[in-house]
Amino acid sequence: MASVTSDERIGVLFVCMGNICRSPMAEAIFKHHACGAGVLDRFRVDSAGTGGWHEGEPPDSRMRARAEAEGVPMAGRAREIRPGDLDAFDYILCMDSENVRGVLALGPGAASVERMLDYHRSQDHDEVPDPYYGSGDGFKLVFDLLDEACRGLLDALRDRHDLR
Repeated sequence: MASVTSDERIGVLFVCMGNICRSPMAEAIFKHHACGAGVLDRFRVDSAGTGGWHEGEPPDSRMRARAEAEGVPMAGRAREIRPGDLDAFDYILCMDSENVRGVLALGPGAASVERMLDYHRSQDHDEVPDPYYGSGDGFKLVFDLLDEACRGLLDALRDRHDLR
């Protein structure tokens, strides 16, 4: 894992398939909670997709609507993960096993590549489902899963890096 000194920001990258639903939502929720905890300035947070077919597009409108309903600001443009991200970030959080395989296929790097729901207290789900082709209820489920997992991730990183 990349080493982080007290004056460097901790790099956290969230990854899904196209970077328009799950990973930008995770990015927004994590930033929201880190801001609320007064530690956002200690992080460098971004999101990316394993595929580039949505490059430059804003987050899915249904995901943005869910974020707004939950009081979480969501912005940004889709981008594809690059091999350099594996050294530019300390932690890469993947939404599902396919995303983990896609990230690891980029080659070696210093980042810790993990599954997002490893930070969720419940074991009801082991992957964040992709809501893109489903109904509106899927976006609520994804928000709820990511909200809990982002809280767990933030707590873990605050402990690991002694952020108070």
